[in-house]
Amino acid sequence: MRIILLIFLLNVVLLAGNVQSQNYDLKNWPKGSSPTEIGTRIVEKFLKTSHSQYGDTHPLKPPTQITYPDVCTWLGGLWFASATKNENLYKKLETRFAPLFDVEKNLLPKPNHVDNNVFGSVPLELYIKTKQKRYLDLGLLYADTQWILPENPKSEEKSRADKGYSWQTRIWIDDMFMITTIQSQAYRATGDRKYIDRAAKEMALYLDTIQLENGLFYHSPEAHYSWARGNGWMAVGMAEMLRIIPKDNPNKARIMIGYKKMMLALLKNQEIDGMWRQIIDDTEAWKETSGTAMFTYAMITGVKNGWLDKKIFGAAARKGWLALIGYINQNDELTEVCQGTNIKNSREHYMTRKRIVGDLHGQAPVLWCATALLR
Repeated sequence: MRIILLIFLLNVVLLAGNVQSQNYDLKNWPKGSSPTEIGTRIVEKFLKTSHSQYGDTHPLKPPTQITYPDVCTWLGGLWFASATKNENLYKKLETRFAPLFDVEKNLLPKPNHVDNNVFGSVPLELYIKTKQKRYLDLGLLYADTQWILPENPKSEEKSRADKGYSWQTRIWIDDMFMITTIQSQAYRATGDRKYIDRAAKEMALYLDTIQLENGLFYHSPEAHYSWARGNGWMAVGMAEMLRIIPKDNPNKARIMIGYKKMMLALLKNQEIDGMWRQIIDDTEAWKETSGTAMFTYAMITGVKNGWLDKKIFGAAARKGWLALIGYINQNDELTEVCQGTNIKNSREHYMTRKRIVGDLHGQAPVLWCATALLR
C-alpha cells in the first residue's frame, strides 16, 4: 500500500506543473454559477416534476414504482436543503414523500435488487433530521433486507452471503453507490457499526476485483469499457463512504488507496474544458454530463476533506463545475445525459447511447456537487 501511495504522490507532483496558474477557488463564483443558485434551480425543477420512470414523465406512462434516479435526486435535494439551511425547501421535499405511506404506497419498490434497495436512503435522511420513527423503520427495511437472504436463493447469492457480503452483489460498478449508500445512510441514522462495516467490506471486494491498473473501472468484468457514469457511481460511493467511515475501520485504508488511484486517473483524462467523456479514455467519445458531475463531486469532497491537493484537484473540480453548469438549459434541465445503460461488451453500445435532456441521472449529481461545494 505504501508503494501505491508513493506512486500517487509522484504522479501528483508530475501533474502539478500543468495547473500552477489555474484557479482552484471553490468558494467564489461568477454571477449565476454559484452552487446555491444552481442547486435551488435544480431542486425546484424536481419538485415541479412528477415521479419518473427512468426519466420518462409522459402522463400516459405513469411510474410503477419509485426508481433510483428519483431517489438520487431526492436525496441530493435533502442534502442541499440541509446545507443551505433552507427549511422551506426541505419541507417541500418531505411533503413529496408523505403520500408514499398511504395513497402512493404502491410505488414503494420491492427490496429485492440493488437499484430498489437504495430507495431506503431517502427515508433515512428524513429520519436523521426529523427523528420520526416511521422514516427509520421504512429505511432500515431496505438496508436490512440487502443482507437477508430471500427465500430459495440462487447458489451464488448464498455463497456471497456466507462470506459476509450482500446477496445482491453482482460485481457491476453501479453497485458501489446502490449498496454503499443505503448502508452508509443506515449507519448515519442509527450509529450501528454493522452497516458501515459491511458496506466497507463490500467496497473493498469490488476494488480488489474490478479496479484496473490505470485506476479506472470497467462497467463489469464482462463489459470492457470505462463508461463514465458507471465510474461515477464508484467515485461518489468511495467519496461518501470515506466522508463518514470511522477511523478504525479495517477497510478504510484500502478504500482511500482505491479512491486516490481513481482520482489521479480522472485527472489525467479530464478534457481541457473540464468535461469527461462517455467512455473516459476514448478521445472519440462524446462529452457526457452525469459522469462529469459525479467525478466533480468526488474531487470536491476530496479537496474539502484534505485527501487531495487543493491546488491541483481544486482546479480540476472548479473547471468541472463551471463546464457542467454550462449544459443546463433555460428549463433547468441538464443536457447530454447518457440514458440508462445496461452492460454490454461493445464500444458501439456505449458510443451510441441516447443523450437525454433533464434526465434525473444527471440532475441528481449536479445537486451533490452543489451540496459538496457548500459543506
